[in-house]
Order: sequence, then structure tokens, then C-alpha cells
Amino acid sequence: MNTKAKTVYKIRIKKGDIVIVRSGKYKGKTGKVVTTHPSLNKVTVEGINIVKKHVKPNKAYPQGAIVELTKPMWVSKLGIYDASAKKASKIAYKVDKDGAKKRVYKTSGKEIA
Repeated sequence: MNTKAKTVYKIRIKKGDIVIVRSGKYKGKTGKVVTTHPSLNKVTVEGINIVKKHVKPNKAYPQGAIVELTKPMWVSKLGIYDASAKKASKIAYKVDKDGAKKRVYKTSGKEIA
């Protein structure tokens, strides 16, 4: 019996957000979040962290191929892109008078669309 519980991390970045890479090979590049992986604490960003994978011959690739894949990257390397400030920001939450919870940029205080 497997008693080890799977850790699910709290990720404030959501699918569809525009993010900027803060460190690493792709530092300064921006892209759109394609998927989030809460159990891995990673996010897949469109056009960032592209790797080449060699594929053996199969039905899809009869000759074999070198396929470019977009791999997930750590959430800690990313920041949400604040277009008004033109830089990375953290995400804060504010509760409206209606009781609705909204995500806002910590730098400017504006609501995240």
C-alpha cells in the first residue's frame, strides 16, 4: 500500500496569463502560459524552454525524427508580466465589496485581466 501523499503546490499563475522569465537561459522573454502542473510546481510557457528530442522510427515518424518540444519550467523562475509597468510583478489578492476575490498586480495594484 502506497502511503506517500502527492504534494500539490499552490500556483498563483493561471493558464492564459502572460509571464516573463526572471532567470535562466530565457531570461527577459515573455510568453503565454499553456498549462500548469501543480503537482510538479511547474508551468508550460508557449515558445520558452524548447528542447529537441530524438524519436525512433514509428508509425508517426517512419524515418525517425528530431522533434522540438516545449517542456515545463519552475514557477519560481517566472513572474506575471505587468504591461503598464513593463516588468515582472507578483500576484496579490483583494476582496471586493461583493465578496469576490480578485487577482491584482502587486506593483501597480491594477486588476489582472
